[in-house]
Amino acid sequence: MTLVRSIRQQLQGVTWQRCQTHFMRNIMNAAPKELKNEIYTHVRAILEAPDPETARILLQQTIATFGEKAARAIRTLETGFDDATAVLGLPEKYRKRLRTTNSVERLNEEVRRRERVIRIFPNRESVVRLIGALLMEQDEKWAAGRKYFDMAEYLEWRKDRPKSSAKVTRIM
Repeated sequence: MTLVRSIRQQLQGVTWQRCQTHFMRNIMNAAPKELKNEIYTHVRAILEAPDPETARILLQQTIATFGEKAARAIRTLETGFDDATAVLGLPEKYRKRLRTTNSVERLNEEVRRRERVIRIFPNRESVVRLIGALLMEQDEKWAAGRKYFDMAEYLEWRKDRPKSSAKVTRIM
């Protein structure tokens, strides 16, 4: 958890968003086989809740239902709940793209794909140039083409919110 601690120290006030797909996988790995479908349904409802308050109510119901029968899975759920539901503090329109690390993983795959072609870099600067070029290319796609987010709407929404609730950082 050094990464989480470092980000909280260096980027004070930023909310940590855990990837919900990886979080669900961790819970399912800890769940007893005969209860996996039921637990999955309950956790999915928590992660798709309309707001943090509803998610917390659903969490308490899930704990009451499975607390003794699936202690490891429930412990995992409780431990990661706040991090996995941080995205619920954002407008619903942005949640779908921010609830997972798909965009980060896709960008990493593109970097790896290009890196495999070169295989051996002559120096550190050449690596920085390659990754920088890829990031600039991605930025141009998002700015000129189909926008990943309409930031104008987000910035308008954020004006009415306390500053600390509007910042979200994602991890796997």
